[in-house]
Amino acid sequence: MESFRNFIPQITVQSPGRINFIGEHTDYNMGFVLPTAIDRKIIFKLRKNNSKKNCYVYSANYDTGFSFDLSEISISVKEWENYILGVIHEIQQLTDKLRGFDCVLSSDIPVGSGISSSAALECGLAFGLNELFELGLSNLTIVELSQRAEHNYVGTKCGIMDQYASVLSKKDHVILLDCKSVKHEFIPLKIEPYKVLLLNTNVSHSLASSEYNKRREECEKGVRIIQQVYHQVKSLRDVDEKMLAEFRGTLGETIYRRCNYIVEEKSRVLQAVEALKEKRLKDFGTLMYATHEGLTKEYEVSCPELDFLVEFSKKYKTIIGSRMMGGGFGGCTINLIHESAVEEFIEKASTAYFKKFSIKLDALEANPSGGTSILNDQ
Repeated sequence: MESFRNFIPQITVQSPGRINFIGEHTDYNMGFVLPTAIDRKIIFKLRKNNSKKNCYVYSANYDTGFSFDLSEISISVKEWENYILGVIHEIQQLTDKLRGFDCVLSSDIPVGSGISSSAALECGLAFGLNELFELGLSNLTIVELSQRAEHNYVGTKCGIMDQYASVLSKKDHVILLDCKSVKHEFIPLKIEPYKVLLLNTNVSHSLASSEYNKRREECEKGVRIIQQVYHQVKSLRDVDEKMLAEFRGTLGETIYRRCNYIVEEKSRVLQAVEALKEKRLKDFGTLMYATHEGLTKEYEVSCPELDFLVEFSKKYKTIIGSRMMGGGFGGCTINLIHESAVEEFIEKASTAYFKKFSIKLDALEANPSGGTSILNDQ
């Protein structure tokens, strides 16, 4: 590992984390989302090592690494290695041009915060290897193979939003992504005098991964029941509130509430886009609060720490919107806050949060940025 401290790369790639203003858990239900990449990134330094199949990946943050053989890729017992190995496996399904390489990575994305360090890891590696070995993969192919890596090697049946935002974001814009057609529209993000503030609960409840997959299964069960009458329904994207109401008794209360949240959230995203285009920022923020209410009461993926911070934000007129962000059961709240109030609010929220939970709160401003790219200043 000592030899990697003065590592001289052939290429350097930056791959960002992401925020999502609205549209949570809708991507795997073929709905709409409104994410963008932010100025927190994983940096990948890559070089060929002139071998046919020997590879080494080193994490500067954790001072640890691992080696693997391109001809013997299999799932590891160490979770973080599977993000790497999964990407390699998926690339190998598309091309035989990969050869031995070394990679050093470093990150300023808080892990477990809901800013999708996992997608940044997958996409940055795939993007870098595509450049290093001239694989000829499109950005959309990089997005899709990175998603498959998370499904097949990590075991999280994520939607496509995180990877899409990490790779394809545009500075000072959000992406209105249609997860059914996988087409997007860039929407200018003009929120002055407000800023985006993330409050990291610094908790990650053990339910997160298993309950995420369970929610997906519950939604799919709802779709199967509705399909028995409405054969054209392929996902909850195709269901409206009137149609869903017909099946309330058949679905059972839990499945109904899961599906109802998704159907309502589909509409909220489109309303939020119109509010953003028309600079109705308070309406935009109100929709964020409504999303949190749905995630707490209907989808049940929040936790006491997240709920506390969202309720706390309602005491301040300088905050016009707040909600939990990400898969749930921990991570961050995303807040739209007046630029003049950021420091004072962080101080008060931190004090109140520590008093309630005896946990230190971390805060960071998130500035929308472009997607995964080559860094020229190597």
